[in-house]
Amino acid sequence: MKPTQLCPKLQKGMDIMGKRWTGLIIYQLLQGPQRFGTIEASLPVSGRLLSERLKDLEQEGIVLREVFPETPVRIQYSLTDKGLALEKVIRDLQEWSELWVDSRPSTSDEASCD
Repeated sequence: MKPTQLCPKLQKGMDIMGKRWTGLIIYQLLQGPQRFGTIEASLPVSGRLLSERLKDLEQEGIVLREVFPETPVRIQYSLTDKGLALEKVIRDLQEWSELWVDSRPSTSDEASCD
């Protein structure tokens, strides 16, 4: 059997989505534009790592960082059309997870998927 070569675009897409927290950041932003603090409060991720991931996603054209010239300055993150196109992928993964991933929580608290 002849080995198949991995498509470079698929590999790049998997590299982007495979970074820790990326999928959950996109999932959070599917709810609409949010400030950094709101995203940070919704995920158990350090501010430094969240900032790094948001910069990566901005460079890939998935997230838009909008600065409002107010005092104090307000910065808001939202998904671009490219980012919004990932909604089906995220929702399909959520559906798969609900069917196939062990639902026993790793802590004593029961986590909700809603």
